[in-house]
Amino acid sequence: MKKNLVVLTGAGVSAESGFATFRDTGGLWEQYNVQDVASIEGWYRNRKLVLDFYNQRRSQLKDARPNDAHLAIARLEGQYKVDVITQNVDNLHERAGSTRVLHLHGELTKMRPENGVYDRTESLAEVIDVGFEPVHLGDLAPNGSQLRPHIVFFGEAVPNMGKAIDLVEQADILLIVGSSLQVYPAAGLYRYAPHDCPIYVIDPKPVPLADPRVHFIQDVATKGMERFLELLANA
Repeated sequence: MKKNLVVLTGAGVSAESGFATFRDTGGLWEQYNVQDVASIEGWYRNRKLVLDFYNQRRSQLKDARPNDAHLAIARLEGQYKVDVITQNVDNLHERAGSTRVLHLHGELTKMRPENGVYDRTESLAEVIDVGFEPVHLGDLAPNGSQLRPHIVFFGEAVPNMGKAIDLVEQADILLIVGSSLQVYPAAGLYRYAPHDCPIYVIDPKPVPLADPRVHFIQDVATKGMERFLELLANA
């Protein structure tokens, strides 16, 4: 029986792929007002601006490639039952080979009807995979509604949070890679790990996390994953 390894990833795991992060120095939030391009109010205020913003992100994602951290996480499926919970909206985990990926904040390559609703299984009906293609004002879903990004905007609920909590509660090992643990509710997920579950945190910056279960690896994602694999091998 394989142990359950749950991996929570943030923007830092994709930064080395050249995919622009939001909060770091030089990140997207220094170039854009978050309320204009990533909030539900911003969407209703200026749909074209929001669509253009995410069209640019998809164009960047097309040229990005999974890095060694993504690939290392995917290879762990040979030894563990790996569930990736990601705060990222890119598809680099999937392109690296990870087969069980739960996106907390949506998926950049997908769109949905503006008037779409969540069903009781916390899944969205009528989600459309557009790949890396641009979507414009006037592009409609089959139900006649304007297509909007399949992204959890600020001001909206995080529908996959319940599923993420369930996964963390069953973890034998919890690995957190490239997340500053500042964005809630995802930042509180580690608290649901069993009391005897070791928690490994990989990030180049100090992460303010006071928990006796935590082992810190202060490094970028690719180098940090190398050290994590060494720790696993020697455990």
